[in-house]
Amino acid sequence: MIITFLGTGTSQGVPVIGCDCPVCRSADHMDKRLRSAVLLEADGKNIVIDTGPDFRYQMLREEVKRLDAVLLTHEHKDHIAGLDDVRAFNYRLGTPIEVYAVPRVQDALKREFYYAFSEKKYPGVPQINLHDIGKDVFEVGDIPVIPVEVMHYRLPVSAFRIGDFTYITDAKTISAEETEKVKGTKVLVVNALQKGSHISHFTLAEAIAFAQEIHAEKTYLTHISHNLGTYEEVSRELPEGIELAYDGLKLKIEDSVKLI
Repeated sequence: MIITFLGTGTSQGVPVIGCDCPVCRSADHMDKRLRSAVLLEADGKNIVIDTGPDFRYQMLREEVKRLDAVLLTHEHKDHIAGLDDVRAFNYRLGTPIEVYAVPRVQDALKREFYYAFSEKKYPGVPQINLHDIGKDVFEVGDIPVIPVEVMHYRLPVSAFRIGDFTYITDAKTISAEETEKVKGTKVLVVNALQKGSHISHFTLAEAIAFAQEIHAEKTYLTHISHNLGTYEEVSRELPEGIELAYDGLKLKIEDSVKLI
């Protein structure tokens, strides 16, 4: 399995519009963060988790020629706003895109992208096949996906475990039962918004504590805001085995975890 971090920023991205803080003014490319999403390449399939506002550019940057499925964590705009751009893959492949989400998120898609689901469709609208998911394992082709429910304040969010890879975004609390689903994973990706307290996201300390409970071979922190600090300064503070993710980071998961 190859994992590409398409974006690692929070809802506003980094830099934030109009902000002159040291992080937003940083010249380090590690501090330039699009909205959070990942691309998984496994068993000949390309799967994207979340299609935020930067989806089009992310696909162009990584030169993605094929998309087989989209997994959606929740309905907030920074995670679904770019879904319209799956049209490019419809044209290229001549097939609909398979989209997996809980029913509540599907309802949001039908409101936001009503033209794609209307009875009489305008030519050229996105072609999307919706698939219900819940708490049970489902398959994308022949690839088993374990959904993990996390809480984004009071909103349930779908995290996903695929083989030895677990992706968790927009989490503030995770029940003991759902945490058990994550244990044993080799690569854990988890949100770490900032150092100060926040009502709906893990802080840096909370993300580190969760990572240490899981004991993954490698943990990468994502969904990062400009309030966390620069990549360079925060990296010096992190325990062994825990790193900040950055846009464009690629991992290969085999017997061990390798950067590529």
